[in-house]
Amino acid sequence: MIGKWFWTLRSVLRRLWVRVAAFAALAVVVAVMAPALSRFVPEGWADILGGDAVDQVLNILTNSMLAVTTFSLSIAVNSYIAASSTATPRAIALLQEDHTTQTTLATFLGAFVYSIVALIGLNASYYDEGGRVVLFGATILVISVVVFTLLRWIAYLPNFGRMENTLDRVEEAARNALQTRLDTPHLQGHPSDGKIPDDAVPVKADQTGYVQHVDMQELQDCADASGAHIWLSALPGDFVHPAKPLLFVQGDTPDDDECEVLRAAITLGRARDFDQDPVFGMLVLAEIASRALSPGINDPGTAVAVIGRQVSVLSEWRAIEKQDIEFDRLHVPSVNPAEMLDAAFRPILRDGAKVSEVQVSLIGALNGLATHSPEVFADAAYSFLSDIDAELANASLSDWDRARIAEARD
Repeated sequence: MIGKWFWTLRSVLRRLWVRVAAFAALAVVVAVMAPALSRFVPEGWADILGGDAVDQVLNILTNSMLAVTTFSLSIAVNSYIAASSTATPRAIALLQEDHTTQTTLATFLGAFVYSIVALIGLNASYYDEGGRVVLFGATILVISVVVFTLLRWIAYLPNFGRMENTLDRVEEAARNALQTRLDTPHLQGHPSDGKIPDDAVPVKADQTGYVQHVDMQELQDCADASGAHIWLSALPGDFVHPAKPLLFVQGDTPDDDECEVLRAAITLGRARDFDQDPVFGMLVLAEIASRALSPGINDPGTAVAVIGRQVSVLSEWRAIEKQDIEFDRLHVPSVNPAEMLDAAFRPILRDGAKVSEVQVSLIGALNGLATHSPEVFADAAYSFLSDIDAELANASLSDWDRARIAEARD
């Protein structure tokens, strides 16, 4: 488990403005450092390379990069809007973290900033003859990078933000989150069945939001200092409020300062985060399927495709083996298979009850999971199949649809 500060840094580095600012800063450094490199330019190169031509090239680069940057940003925004309307708004965060889009926008804006700074330096007589040669060479390099980035951007755009692309991103995020949680099912603490000791004291949240990250090392340090044991009751993805306990402390009752330290180890946010929350990935996929099943869209094929992706992710779930315990004073519950199936399939069952092909796919998915990993999914899957029977008993289906579903059920 990574610490809170590293997790916060990683979250910040994923934001678009960070990469754009970094490229812009690099562009300024390149433009400013040109005079310092002028002494390495052999005599006469200014005449051969045409150092005076850099003015016109920079003017062209300035005018074109501003337009290209603005146009590319509008394309990215339109892709976010399209993904929100065709898939789900919860998927936009994954599109905003796309490395190719961030690098493209950062390159274009960096080239614009470079040309502006270089032109200011030229007009202010900041560059000597050798500096102009260095600037000319740097400008050619910048143009080459821009052309390569533009070609890659053109090839990347046809799929960016489309339904399949969005599904790929959500599936990958769900798979990574589940894999991370399976590697450390109890966050490297003791397994907990959710039963809290009677003498444990609750520490409640002081604000409302979703748990995004738990700093296990900080909690362990607090428990070591007081000689207590801690039972976590809120995991990443859980919604908490001031009336709900974040954790329970068994031992000396923590004072106000200790409670603040314990609360600070659990990061809350307004929205759920994919990183440590595998249930959220399943829920977002289910939202995409539900929207596809709405009467206005009526696209059961997308719902069937979503079920296939969910099965692909869940089929990697294996029985929890004995794990090394690093945080011996912390007790953490694991992800519940029934909760995962509910998040993945319950909305699809509700919104696709009248669509036989969706129900057939859903029944096949549950049977497949129960057969593939009976020690994990058998009980939850068979219970869910009973819910399907109850739901379909009241659904308005044709005899042909019912026969088709019954065949899949058998």
